[in-house]
Amino acid sequence: MTVRARYAVLVAAVVPVTVAAAAAVLKAGHWQLYADRHRVHLTPVARRSCPDCRGAGGWWVGGANPEMEACGCWSDRRELRVRLLPLPATADELPF
Repeated sequence: MTVRARYAVLVAAVVPVTVAAAAAVLKAGHWQLYADRHRVHLTPVARRSCPDCRGAGGWWVGGANPEMEACGCWSDRRELRVRLLPLPATADELPF
């Protein structure tokens, strides 16, 4: 077996294991991943084990104008964004 073939087999074995490990870490840390060629965006999600919201993400506050109050199990955590490529400007938008 040549060296290139060994590397190809190694990469073919490592990539699915890495993807599975990343998915497990995101699920355990209660993160939602969105990725495309322009950005990687990690968003916190509500924890199912939260005693306050029980995974609903919040609760409704009554009154004349009912609103949903976000639970701290996800709303106190920061969103993480990494820009990869700039977004292309459309013809009707100025570049700056």
